[in-house]
Amino acid sequence: FGILCRDGRVWAQIVPDVEARTLLPLISKQVEPGSTVCSDTWKSYTGVAANGYIHRLVKHQEGEYSDGDENHINGLEGFWGYLKRRLAAKGGIRRERLPLYLAEYVWRYNHRNDSIEMQKKQLLKQLEGVST
Repeated sequence: FGILCRDGRVWAQIVPDVEARTLLPLISKQVEPGSTVCSDTWKSYTGVAANGYIHRLVKHQEGEYSDGDENHINGLEGFWGYLKRRLAAKGGIRRERLPLYLAEYVWRYNHRNDSIEMQKKQLLKQLEGVST
């Protein structure tokens, strides 16, 4: 499951299922109330508006990919494509390691426009205080 902010940052997490009872609390935890949430028409997203969000739907089954008003999920779909290509290049990974790979590629995606020097600084900053 993933969320993409309009500034291009992504948040993703492996979830046990795609039911509303699983996804809606994650949306509430990651997205500021009152924000606009764009999604496809998957049934688990039907409660988004009731949780205090402006909910815009993209109806892929009707050939709709944007409503012309910045309401789309193309960026998130771009991230999923990026992730699939990266994982495929590994030639297979162990299921128990998937969360680690997901976290790595979320980080890489979120820092894709940073210079190598800035990426090193960010990585070292995150590693400060981590014991081995």
